[in-house]
Amino acid sequence: MFETKYGYFTEDGKEFVITTPKTPKPWINVISNGDYGMIISQSGSGYSWRTHASLNRITRWEQDLIKDEWGKYIYIKDEMTGDFWSPSWKPTSKEPQEYKLRHGQGYSIFETKYFDIKTNLTMFVSKDDPVEIWKLTIKNTSEKERKLSIYTYLEWNLGAAPDWHREFHKTFIETDFLNGLNCMTAEKRMWEIPNEKGQNWNRNWEYTAFHSVNEKVAGFEGSKEKLLGQYGSISNPKALITGEISNTYGKWEDPIASLKNEILLKPGEEKTLIYLLGTVSKQNTNESVSSLVKKYQTVESVEEEFEKVKDMWDKMLSKFTVETPDKAVDFMLNNWLKYQAISGRLWGRSAYYQTGGAYGYRDQLQDSQIFLYVDPEQTKNQIRLHAAHQFKDGSVYHWWHPISELGYKNNISDNRLWLPFVVLRFLKETNDLEFLKEIIKFLDGGESSLYDHCIRAIHYNLNHMSSRGLPLIGDGDWNDGMNAVGTQGKGESIWLGHFLYGILKDFSVVCKKMGDLANMQRFMDEAEKLKENINKYAWDGEWYVRAFKDNGEPIGSKQNSEGKIFLNAQTWAIINDTATQTRSETAYRSAKKYLFKDYGPLLFQPAFFKPDPEIGYLSRYAPGVRENGGLYTHAGTWAILAASKMKDPETYKIYKSFMPIYRGLEPDKYLAEPYVTPGNVDGPDSPYFGRGGWTWYTGSAAWYFIVGVEGIFGLKPEWEGLRIEPMFPEDWKEVKVKRIFRGKQLNITYKKSDERKILINGVEIDGNIINPELFEESILNVEVLF
Repeated sequence: MFETKYGYFTEDGKEFVITTPKTPKPWINVISNGDYGMIISQSGSGYSWRTHASLNRITRWEQDLIKDEWGKYIYIKDEMTGDFWSPSWKPTSKEPQEYKLRHGQGYSIFETKYFDIKTNLTMFVSKDDPVEIWKLTIKNTSEKERKLSIYTYLEWNLGAAPDWHREFHKTFIETDFLNGLNCMTAEKRMWEIPNEKGQNWNRNWEYTAFHSVNEKVAGFEGSKEKLLGQYGSISNPKALITGEISNTYGKWEDPIASLKNEILLKPGEEKTLIYLLGTVSKQNTNESVSSLVKKYQTVESVEEEFEKVKDMWDKMLSKFTVETPDKAVDFMLNNWLKYQAISGRLWGRSAYYQTGGAYGYRDQLQDSQIFLYVDPEQTKNQIRLHAAHQFKDGSVYHWWHPISELGYKNNISDNRLWLPFVVLRFLKETNDLEFLKEIIKFLDGGESSLYDHCIRAIHYNLNHMSSRGLPLIGDGDWNDGMNAVGTQGKGESIWLGHFLYGILKDFSVVCKKMGDLANMQRFMDEAEKLKENINKYAWDGEWYVRAFKDNGEPIGSKQNSEGKIFLNAQTWAIINDTATQTRSETAYRSAKKYLFKDYGPLLFQPAFFKPDPEIGYLSRYAPGVRENGGLYTHAGTWAILAASKMKDPETYKIYKSFMPIYRGLEPDKYLAEPYVTPGNVDGPDSPYFGRGGWTWYTGSAAWYFIVGVEGIFGLKPEWEGLRIEPMFPEDWKEVKVKRIFRGKQLNITYKKSDERKILINGVEIDGNIINPELFEESILNVEVLF
């Protein structure tokens, strides 16, 4: 399905099969169980971590998307001919006789053939244990006996990454070999995280890393110099040429882990080796190297664990499914968008373009909306976590590091508002008002209800308004790159005004439900004043201004030569009803005219061609790149909500314009993986208009899913229930959706008809809102005639 010269989707859409290692850019998989994670590219490169990909990196890796030659590798050497190769592609880069890489949910499988030796390398992370498993099956397809040596290779990082000062850091690492377990271990006597006294450079790395194989080794190597040779390379290691391996370990090397095995294969014979890489915590007495190595010694135990991983993903992702005339929609909504948001953004928090590892206050809060469709309890957990990273005055960290709990606080003005925003989304989805009463601590002492946490966040913003009654932008708003607009405390954000208005209106309903009539009235009054001021000061004739600088000059106005019109200021005016109907129509027409392009809605136009120090680093990107006049996919998704609200018959066409699967049909223009959303696509001011980048680690995955469900399928959670207002393309005659809502399973069938009505279990209802709580049945069969 959707085949190009680089690969295709399987018929069920659950795997993307890459058929050549020479893809336009690295096409990766982010595999995580929520704690331990690994990334593998189509070349066989990548890295591993536990809990935090930048503070607790296990293996070394360098961000170089052109060479892509840092990773954990396997070499196979034919001892009769001296030929050697890798069962992936890197680092030897030999030309394969056969090559397939299957990226799936929770695993990647290399199926390759070199020199008449066929290999199947299955790589995945255990469902619950902090370990990754490589199952390597080697088959002799030639007509002669083959004597093979197999070597692994990885460089220990053990702590903060990137390990740019290697000559310093290597002096703290100590390796060992556990003969009875065929296992190399590594520890580090220094961790960059401050100790309990706040001292830097004076703390042990609190883990033991290990790398093992299930067969007796013929040797091992803990020294990079001895394996590669001085001035040697990973593509042509000295030890592979000479066959000599030194069994070195200890405190005085540039430390690696390499295990050597020797096998003899008759014609047609195959053998399987099982490699493990993982860590155990010295703080957790339940974890031990010995127990983990022994647990995965047999093919049977590994295959059983592999089935557990696949079953976990299947069960989770199948809670929400669609069946449409467009297989691309099915593949993205049924599998890849949910997987990207969960494994890549929420659990792994790492990818090739941004190695990450921290929690962004607004980032993972927004991402956690994906769990509303498959496991709302996990959205709840994410809300708890973020509420606990709020200060008593309502302000929050911009981001913080798990493990160290060190955070960064700035004055970016939208961060704190995403807490009430996501709480509102959770409440409309679940109607679980009891959650608001849960007591959660503040970062700077004390505790209060979740409801109070949300109230304080809103109050903080209401207390930071300009003299004109517009929100102060501070160090930036949703767009971090506008980091100079309000540094003097006067700059105003119009997008934030639209956003805050919606929260005030919606949260006043929560206040009423909680019996808090004072805040209910205040929020309603403030909302009306805000709406009046936005329309008084920010309407530019054909669209809304995006912001005002400290000196009062507008950004996103027709009087600007660059950055004349911004997307978010139009879409959110429509989404949250700050605009009148007439202004909504005018702003939407302007957005379509200037911003909606072949490859998706641009963040603004035209791009900045010279830096504007009164705007910030947004203007310092190359023109058309990322936020400077490109499609910033996260913002682009919100245009779908605006389009559907405006009843634009082209809503689906706009959604499809930046769908990765269709963009991936031009792989040499698009470059990015066709199975996940990119963070950005170059705009028309770039010579590479249409080029994708910053894939996987982007908030657009969850949002592209949500706007598909709400904007196209028209399934919109509201206080009264689930509103159904589809915006299907004209040629869609029948569509099916399976969706959990307020504890009930809804099996929804849409059918094109001259009638407009909704039936539940065969009985027509009034209107188009379903409240499952009015029905005794746990499964509701819904028929929507549209």
